[in-house]
Amino acid sequence: MPEQADIGDLRIAVLGTGANGAGIGADLADAGLDVTFIDQWPDNVAAIREHGVRVEIAGAVRTVRVPVLHLCEVATLVEPFDVVLVLVKAYDTRWACELIKPHVASTGVVVGVQNGMTGEAIVEVMGEERALAAVIEITAALYQPGFVERHSGYDRSWFAVGAPDPAARHHVGPVAQILRKAGFVEEVDDIRSPKWMKLVLNAGELAPSAVLDESITDCARIPGMREVMIDAGNEAIELAGLDGIAVRPIFGMEGDRASDPDTFMQTILDELVENYVLAHSRSTILQDWIKGRHAEVEDINGLVVSGLARHGRTAPVNQTMVEFARMIESGAIARGRHNLEPMLARIDELRRARP
Repeated sequence: MPEQADIGDLRIAVLGTGANGAGIGADLADAGLDVTFIDQWPDNVAAIREHGVRVEIAGAVRTVRVPVLHLCEVATLVEPFDVVLVLVKAYDTRWACELIKPHVASTGVVVGVQNGMTGEAIVEVMGEERALAAVIEITAALYQPGFVERHSGYDRSWFAVGAPDPAARHHVGPVAQILRKAGFVEEVDDIRSPKWMKLVLNAGELAPSAVLDESITDCARIPGMREVMIDAGNEAIELAGLDGIAVRPIFGMEGDRASDPDTFMQTILDELVENYVLAHSRSTILQDWIKGRHAEVEDINGLVVSGLARHGRTAPVNQTMVEFARMIESGAIARGRHNLEPMLARIDELRRARP
């Protein structure tokens, strides 16, 4: 895809049309771009076909008609896509890229618009010249098929786009133009850094609030939990330092506190709660558990645990989140406030066991 491509001429697929995928895709279609949805939830596909994708924001609902395919229909595609935005869960990235690879133009690109560090997996499947990674901060929910609750206004919807390998940098400009139809976009040279900074935040906000079955803001107000959330993020910051990942502001933040390893997590958590989520906004992990789905805890908190283990260090808070997530997903315990004291006790136990 040429660096100065006219995005109006590009065929775009959104692979994974949950809350963010469907919401972003609706923005692109509203802007007149050629967009096709591809999703794995049959009821979601059926609802979008019948009613269009409905997006509620600030109390107003708009309906956008978008062509939509189920995964099983991908094999019927004839004309290739120029840009594929991948918004499946992090653990589904590799097979999703393998699925869509035969249907991406030779000059096209696949973009991971996801949580987690999925850029390398996309490169491995698509090759260095056809893979981009993006950071996304949009708060949304999808509890009913085809109906997106968007909690972030367009002035609080943020992306960073970059190439994991320099061979794909010519794709960054056109993809940034596309995503600007949905929010503010920052083009970056080192995508690994902002991707990890978002993981830092995710480690602290997503699983802790989900284990307690609370909104992100309510969780942060529970005595002792703001400290737990910050500590989970700080363990990810510790790993960043060991792996040579630069701490840098994201979400358009400025100032020394937003780039200082000692204050980054508390600064970004406060920014998130004050400006990017609503009082009732639930984390993506909690939304998955409400739907009975496997969540991305292993790809976020688990990545911190395994990463610090490589350096001979432990991550008590993130390990606790992984342990509780596994118990919840296996049915051994239920999510809820009753997990608070056992969670805090397990963190303390793991901290005392540190060598």
